[in-house]
Amino acid sequence: MAIPQSFIQELISRADVVEIVGRYVQLKKGGANYMGLCPFHAEKSPSFTVSPTKQFYHCFGCGKHGNAIGFLMEHAGMNFVEAVKDLAQQYGMQVPEDDASPQDRARAAEQREKQATLSDVLEKAGDAWRKHLKSSPRAVDYLKRRGLSGEIAKQFGLGYAPEGWRTLASVFPNYDDPLLVESGLVITSVDEDSGEEKRYDRFRDRIMFPIRNVKGECIGFGGRVLGDEKPKYLNSPETPVFSKGRELYGLFEARHALREQGYVLVTEGYMDVVALAQLGFPNAVATLGTACTPEHVQKLFRFTDSVVFSFDGDAAGRRAARKALDGALPYATDVRSVKFLFLPPEHDPDSYIREFGKEAFSRYVSEAVPLSRFLLDAAREGCDLNTAEGRAHLASNARPLWNQLPDGALKRQLLAELADMVQLSSRELTELWSPPPPASERQPASRSQGQGNQRSYGEGYSPKYQKYRTPRPRLGGRTLPPGRADHAVRLLLGHSAVWDSLSGEDHALLCSLAEPHGPLIIWLESQLHEHGPQPWAALREGLREHPSEELALKLMAGSGLAGAIDDSETGVELRNLLNRILVEHLKTQETEAIEAAKTDPTALQRYRELQARRRELEAAPTRAN
Repeated sequence: MAIPQSFIQELISRADVVEIVGRYVQLKKGGANYMGLCPFHAEKSPSFTVSPTKQFYHCFGCGKHGNAIGFLMEHAGMNFVEAVKDLAQQYGMQVPEDDASPQDRARAAEQREKQATLSDVLEKAGDAWRKHLKSSPRAVDYLKRRGLSGEIAKQFGLGYAPEGWRTLASVFPNYDDPLLVESGLVITSVDEDSGEEKRYDRFRDRIMFPIRNVKGECIGFGGRVLGDEKPKYLNSPETPVFSKGRELYGLFEARHALREQGYVLVTEGYMDVVALAQLGFPNAVATLGTACTPEHVQKLFRFTDSVVFSFDGDAAGRRAARKALDGALPYATDVRSVKFLFLPPEHDPDSYIREFGKEAFSRYVSEAVPLSRFLLDAAREGCDLNTAEGRAHLASNARPLWNQLPDGALKRQLLAELADMVQLSSRELTELWSPPPPASERQPASRSQGQGNQRSYGEGYSPKYQKYRTPRPRLGGRTLPPGRADHAVRLLLGHSAVWDSLSGEDHALLCSLAEPHGPLIIWLESQLHEHGPQPWAALREGLREHPSEELALKLMAGSGLAGAIDDSETGVELRNLLNRILVEHLKTQETEAIEAAKTDPTALQRYRELQARRRELEAAPTRAN
């Protein structure tokens, strides 16, 4: 879905970030801004600030920052489109769709209405099952034997679907309503003898676990038998509101704990999630009877930068971990952590904690296998590294795994380790995995006057090889641009992938630049949220008729930056530039803090912190390219 940039700009201008954040965080006026305890990490003194003039929030403790849309994405775990729709609904705005016909828009509106209706139907069933739980001593006794308290059962909204084929008929007088089938609550079948349609409840005599999306809406259920009958677990089918390949049980309930604990523990069943919450680990979630998918991993990384997958230590657990590895690799950036926890075959998380204690389990989690080691183990499985054939087999196994990793220090270190294991150099292994095109397909190198036979950097080489060539020195040395803001924006437009390598403080600093640069950076951030890194040519198309189009074209005209140097060199150059900008920004904040100290003595401490930070930056050596 393409949302016009003009609408996003209008939405941000209408929305009040203080109002949006204030619904979740207790804010107190402090000078020109509002302060409060950061909702993204545990802290005792407020370091979270919201600016009504710049319409931005920023935490000086954890670095989280953004506008009203960004807050909904970070706090509620929504994706970009979901956050825009949610915010637009709050302000009574209709989200337009650039590429949608009137018929498509009508269908989309009908689909949204149906999803809301299905969620209402599911919530009504959940309410009925919660009432049944209270009146079923057998179900209550089962939960008590599993060590679950009434408080935990209430927190997760557990219920009980009683025995009987049509007990939901007492909840929904119109038991023939098609919505009951579409929501997955009722199953239909045709009697072979009479040809008549039969209807009956999907869930019978089961403990019921409501499955909620990140907004807290009920989208499905999981049901567990009270004995050893089969199937032991039963989930809702795929519906317009529920897809088990995208949803995670317990994510809504765990969303705050993920930030407080600093990691998410991914388990194999919803009973594990509830039991772990009971035992002091409220940061657990579970997949819903399916292997962990890239969509699952992407959703988890909206809430935390550290994911620990928990599996049984048997062969089945190893196979499940291998699938989770495939899902995690595309998102394993240098600032994220992915680990794999293998429990003894005779234990699940619940039984392990009950036998060895909470601290022992915490140590076990901290010692989990990091993604890098698990990748290497997976690649060399079944390979005899004492033979050339075994090492070649390892190289073949490792190639698809390594290729899935995003570029960064982790990927390059693993390349070196894998090359060492197969007894090749890193360059030789890269050439083996990405051979250059045939000579007939190569572009002849162009020659410029005064350069002799020297090939321009990157010409005639595969893009995959350009990062391994040494850039040709620029004649006459580096020419400084007329303005730091101009140069920073130019670097980002030419190398948008560098954005992900910057800290939250850097993002906030860039987005808060004065006009005309700040609005252009905000637009760029929204593009990266929705589409990921893009080349300048793609960004150029997105900027057409945008207010920042003229500035962007002016900055990029004849710059030669878009692709002329690699991202790592750009990152270093931008880092040095931002440090200089940040020093000036901190000086301004110091002045504001001194002024605020006239009426607020606590502002002196903030002044000292800002001063110490500035001196640290000024003392830091400039990193060379």
